[in-house]
Amino acid sequence: VNHQGDLRLPPASLTKLMTSHVAALELQRGRLKEDDVVLISEKAWRMGGSKMFVMVGDKVAVKDLLRGIIVQSGNDASIALAEHIAGGEETFAALMNQEAKRLGLADTHFANATGWPDPTHYSSALDMAKLARAIVIEDPQHYALYAEKEFVWNNIKQPNRNLLLWRDPSVDGLKTGHTEEAGYCLVASAKRDDQRLIAVVFGTDSEEARATETAKLLGYGFRFFDSKTFYRKG
Repeated sequence: VNHQGDLRLPPASLTKLMTSHVAALELQRGRLKEDDVVLISEKAWRMGGSKMFVMVGDKVAVKDLLRGIIVQSGNDASIALAEHIAGGEETFAALMNQEAKRLGLADTHFANATGWPDPTHYSSALDMAKLARAIVIEDPQHYALYAEKEFVWNNIKQPNRNLLLWRDPSVDGLKTGHTEEAGYCLVASAKRDDQRLIAVVFGTDSEEARATETAKLLGYGFRFFDSKTFYRKG
């Protein structure tokens, strides 16, 4: 079901799917290691919105920052990892845009690593679905992080905001987003038998609505779509 799939909209924290994807690719290339230690800058610590609650001068492992981004949607963690990988958030945004181009995301442009509102920062439901597909297929090793229901850092336990992880055992990702401007957004994926579907919802008016609408989309997809093999290789 693709209703206005290429409409350019503010993606809010769905942006962090690209932040974590770029980091995962750097890990694959060996330019980044899970145990590398990242020094937290004042910029990362000072950032508003959702947080992992790292402090200035903390030294945090890449693998913990990834959980801070994916499970807790931490703006602080996103900026810290962006600075570590690219030297600064703007340079990191250029890496994000390069990857968006590689994946053919025609209606996407990133200005930052968090999804903080910016007129030059936009994406579409279809592009987010394509990005989700790349995350599932290109980095199965880290995809498991998107199903984690909670993460504790600094003695603060935060639940994953994707309510479907509790409601539907077939759902194993990926990410929520919310700002005033963007509304409540969700990119979700579910696997039943050997069929995987991805659903993307932008602009609903509550946490409950985004979960319900996404569950409806997935239910529709599993009910009405079959995978058929028309030709086998050779």
